[in-house]
Amino acid sequence: MAKQSAVIEHKSYARVGLLGNPSDVYFGNTISFSLGNFWASVRLEPSIDLVIVPHPSHDLVQFNSISHLVNRLQNEGYYGGVRLLMAIVKIFHNYCKESNITLHDGNFTLSYDTNIPRQTGLSGSSAIVSAALSCLLDFYKVRHLIKVEVRPNLVLDAEKELGIVAGLQDRVAQVYGGVVYMDFGKNHMDELGHGIYTPMDVDLLPPLYLIYAENPSDSGKVCT
Repeated sequence: MAKQSAVIEHKSYARVGLLGNPSDVYFGNTISFSLGNFWASVRLEPSIDLVIVPHPSHDLVQFNSISHLVNRLQNEGYYGGVRLLMAIVKIFHNYCKESNITLHDGNFTLSYDTNIPRQTGLSGSSAIVSAALSCLLDFYKVRHLIKVEVRPNLVLDAEKELGIVAGLQDRVAQVYGGVVYMDFGKNHMDELGHGIYTPMDVDLLPPLYLIYAENPSDSGKVCT
């Protein structure tokens, strides 16, 4: 196969659950939309080795002092984006293998950036994963082989790999973009493995205001 040389870059936008949350995990119906104000972007560049590049801010490993490190962990936790990129690469590879989709043997370097406010329920983690999946689909030229309805499942599987507790609606909104009505009826989920997703006219939305907490907590954790 000819050597890949073009840099690939994709964005995935923050997500707002408008109606129905959290019925996506209870075979219900939801309406969600992507938000153009905030996004995550992932850049894939062909390279000799496979490299996952830490973000200079979100994957910080160098500190001014022990107090700096502790304060950082108390405010932002241990979690950056490198783990998300690694997880989706694994899930993508395994899905393609199980589905008899052949991948060429080229390597790449993945890096990311994001302006989605952390831990505010705007699906910042899944935005990184969704954007990375789009890069992988194009790098390996398999977008036509993995249905758009299936892609949110891959994003969710990558997050579950890391112990993140979530449902499908965030990932559906980010994969499809815009406003999406989602029917997660049990028959659909059992027979198809995914819901029925219907894009809607953005102009149907009334004027909306986004409010998020100044001192958030990790929305993916479950406390007992």
